[in-house]
Amino acid sequence: MHERRLAPSEAGSQERNRLAVSKKQPVSGDSGATLSTLVNLWPYMWPSDRPDLRWRVIYASFFLVLAKLLTVGVPYFYKWATDALDGSNSAIGILPLILTGAITLVVSYNIARVVSVGLNQLRDALFARVGQHAVRRLAYKTFTHMHRLSLRFHLERRTGGLSRIIERGTKGIEAIVRFTILNTLPTILEFALVALIFGFSYGILYLAVIAATVWLYGWFTIKASDWRIGIRRDMNASDTDANTKAIDSLLNFETVKYFGNEAMEAERFDRSMARYEVAATKIWTSLGWLNFGQGVIFGVGMAITMTMSAMEVRAGTQTLGDFVFINAMLMQLSVPLNFIGFVYREIRQGLTDIEEMFSLLEVDAEVKDRPAAPPLNVSNGAIRFEDVRFGYDPDRQILKGISFEVPPGKSVAIVGPSGAGKSTISRLLFRFYDVQGGRILIDGQDISGVRQESVRAAIGIVPQDTVLFNDTIAYNIRYGRTDADEAEVVRAAELAQIAGFIRDLPDGFGAMVGERGLKLSGGEKQRVAIARTILKAPPILVLDEATSALDTHTEQEIQSALDLVSRERTTLTIAHRLSTIIGADEILVLKAGEIVERGSHRELLAAGGLYAEMWAMQREATEAEEALRRARAADEMGVIERRRPQEV
Repeated sequence: MHERRLAPSEAGSQERNRLAVSKKQPVSGDSGATLSTLVNLWPYMWPSDRPDLRWRVIYASFFLVLAKLLTVGVPYFYKWATDALDGSNSAIGILPLILTGAITLVVSYNIARVVSVGLNQLRDALFARVGQHAVRRLAYKTFTHMHRLSLRFHLERRTGGLSRIIERGTKGIEAIVRFTILNTLPTILEFALVALIFGFSYGILYLAVIAATVWLYGWFTIKASDWRIGIRRDMNASDTDANTKAIDSLLNFETVKYFGNEAMEAERFDRSMARYEVAATKIWTSLGWLNFGQGVIFGVGMAITMTMSAMEVRAGTQTLGDFVFINAMLMQLSVPLNFIGFVYREIRQGLTDIEEMFSLLEVDAEVKDRPAAPPLNVSNGAIRFEDVRFGYDPDRQILKGISFEVPPGKSVAIVGPSGAGKSTISRLLFRFYDVQGGRILIDGQDISGVRQESVRAAIGIVPQDTVLFNDTIAYNIRYGRTDADEAEVVRAAELAQIAGFIRDLPDGFGAMVGERGLKLSGGEKQRVAIARTILKAPPILVLDEATSALDTHTEQEIQSALDLVSRERTTLTIAHRLSTIIGADEILVLKAGEIVERGSHRELLAAGGLYAEMWAMQREATEAEEALRRARAADEMGVIERRRPQEV
């Protein structure tokens, strides 16, 4: 009997919510969570809103039982055919009187086998939609739950890890459905029927031998599989390590060449592959011992049973058909036993993967709407911060009593050194976090008391780092308002001063921007972000260091588009380059989470404080950058002038 071979290859409650997943004990199939997992999975397998799928479960269960009854009945036809050929028809029973003759019994035996296989396939086909519907619903629920979780959660988790949890969880559902419901349960039913047949037809001694064989076979397989799982983990870890080193080395191909470290990289890779070689050898050797042990256990059990039957045939208490029947029943029983190790391992892995997904679903959102919270009603878009206090860590406050107001249609800029808390203000305004003290008002409404989506619908943002979807330019602009038509998308691009560039592309608005928009330059990506915000047409605009990552020349080009989009809108600008906020109605200077200066550009320069120092430093840097640019331009012109006579 051989196992199937597989190829190698806050503070307080907020803080507790934040650490919910990381503090949770690793889930494993070893934890005995099978029942709880199946209980959690049952609403997806028996959906209350889909009576059609419930009927499929009922029909599939009926055909499952029917198929197993027929499966254990098939050897009877074999027995009767043997007895008919042996001339022992007197011991056959009533049914064969209807199915007269050995040929008819042989044909009936094969028809019964075909019908049994057909019923099993019909069961699987009926259950397929139920299983796939469960996969879809649970994956959708997990995906939407991920978007409801706080920004803090996503900043502290690896996106790749989250996607792998969802991927493995959905595959785990399929594994549980296939191996628990469609394989294990039918096998248990078949074992029970075989036990009944042997117990009633041949006596308790036969039942005891078969039960002992099955129990010992299952115990040995599970113990050996547990041992092999540890070896497989070592093999997988070595495989992952080798794969990681190979990809890292190839991604840094130029660096490897710069320093001539090809041999070192090859040695690092080979060390990982050597560990994989040892583990892979152990896994295949252990599989051989597992298969051999299974064969010995089943062979001994079968030998004992067949010997008992042979002795009874000679004594005349059994017919030759009984001997053949017992052999056929045991051989038939060996088929599900053959998959015990494989099924056991797949179920354990499936349980682990599903439990990871359910653990993720148990993580509570840090920012939640109050019950029956109303939507934000924006009339003119006035923003007011009242003694706002906040810290990402309880021991480190970022904002220490911030108070300011942005009147409707006016522009307020926030500047300050790195780590002063500038970007935190925009995150709080978008309600990615709830304040820990004070309140934030929009048109007199505390944003913590209204629905989050209504707050974000009223605010548009042009961030410092514009990340685009790996889709077309049109898709990324239309993301600002998904129901916008083509003319509105083109108009937004024109206002953002990027329409001309787009039209010059071979595919125009249908051009793909690449992963995270990497096919576009920084300035082009910013213009797409501006067009997206223009299309959204929000009453409130946040410019979060929108030009800090651009060179001076590109910044000046982008600034004219930003001035256009912010016109007649309540605008909060978080600035790094002070030259971009000279025209702001009020400038707030932030330092260590407190407003240390406020006023217009002229007033702050006249005060001679922190703002004036920052202005002087940036002015010097800009002048140096401009001088360097002019010098390079002059050098290029000189080269051209020196070459011109030769060209003539």
